[in-house]
Amino acid sequence: MLEKVSLFRNSRDIFHFSLLLFVLFSLSISVEFYNYKELTKFDSQLVNATVLKQYTKSKLTKTGKTKTYQVLKLKSDDGFVFYSTASKKLKNIKYKEVELEAWAGKISFYEYIHGFYCFSKILQVYPDDSYKKKLNSFIAKQHKNKDISLLYQALFTAKQLPYRLQILFSNLGVSHLIAISGFHLGVLSALLFFLIKYPYTFLQDRFFPYRSYKLDSFIIISLFLLSYLLFLGSPPSLLRAFVMLIIGFILFDRGVKVLTMQTLLLTILLILALFPRLFFSLGFWLSSSGVFYIFLFLIYFKHLSKLAQFLLLPIWVYLMMLPFSLVIFGNFSIYHPLSILWTSFFTLFYPLAIFLHIIDFGDALDIPLHWLMSIDTKAIVLKLDYKVLILQVFLSLLVLYKKESIYLLITLCLGIFIYAIYNVT
Repeated sequence: MLEKVSLFRNSRDIFHFSLLLFVLFSLSISVEFYNYKELTKFDSQLVNATVLKQYTKSKLTKTGKTKTYQVLKLKSDDGFVFYSTASKKLKNIKYKEVELEAWAGKISFYEYIHGFYCFSKILQVYPDDSYKKKLNSFIAKQHKNKDISLLYQALFTAKQLPYRLQILFSNLGVSHLIAISGFHLGVLSALLFFLIKYPYTFLQDRFFPYRSYKLDSFIIISLFLLSYLLFLGSPPSLLRAFVMLIIGFILFDRGVKVLTMQTLLLTILLILALFPRLFFSLGFWLSSSGVFYIFLFLIYFKHLSKLAQFLLLPIWVYLMMLPFSLVIFGNFSIYHPLSILWTSFFTLFYPLAIFLHIIDFGDALDIPLHWLMSIDTKAIVLKLDYKVLILQVFLSLLVLYKKESIYLLITLCLGIFIYAIYNVT
């Protein structure tokens, strides 16, 4: 058996890769700067965008009166995200494409990359006849319960859930299962791999025995996943997973070690070089952190049996990501730890749900879902200080240099878990 080789053999390889990153980042940031100059060339500019969020907000004016208005979060066709306000009488235009005049002439380049606020005037709301709307309508027709319908639309088309449902799933500890991420991409990849295998091998034996199933199936799966990624609007966590899938296969096909922190770092740097906006994406960093802890487990506990790894990995990821959850979101309930169980079930539920909706029996699982969504979580707000997260990150990186530090990391995460359980009971 051939031994896997390292990606970088010497300092020259590292230099060449660094040079490639620099060139890609320079090109990407140049394109962003050009778009920024075009947007700010005049005081106002016509912008085509999609409404991502729409909600009502109130504030007290200097005269003591309450002013009510609507806040819009929009993503332009050029990729930049910005906020604006509109009259409280504006109808619901969430997820619709609009043309508006935006007064963004005085924003800085940093604001342009990070996200900014500007005044705007909606000139036109385009009719929503997209394939995504048609798919959401197809899903909605199969469910009597609106909340369950919205859940499936979030799972299949990345439609944003109402705030109350976001809080519910956060309290149950399953937000990572609802928001489409690399986990879903992995399940889809495995499903497609087995669906393609037998028809392909049947044709291969008769017409093209010289072809490689491994390579051809990867190309087919990649094209399908790329189409799905573009259909959803390239969510950051999904984009990270897709790029990592491509890099992972290329390295594996060339006999390079894949399950290494070097591969993960390479992927993150390459994505940031190509899409610098993702540096400010919380979803991207949370997704990357999840993969980091999966790699950490597989590297340091590779001596365990496959069954032990399968059983312990969900528990490990839950404990490692709990500090992130409590520092950033702060929601916790007694049902939160059951997300370990839900995560294991989800690998079966997700492909089954897809199949049931395809054959128009999408409501077959509505009863258990209704029960789950009806649980009184009795959640509490348990916000941890950000210094805890800094300590967590420090210990996580220290493990890469000193293996014994992993016990400190586990002790910290277990302590946080016990603290959370103590406060909720």
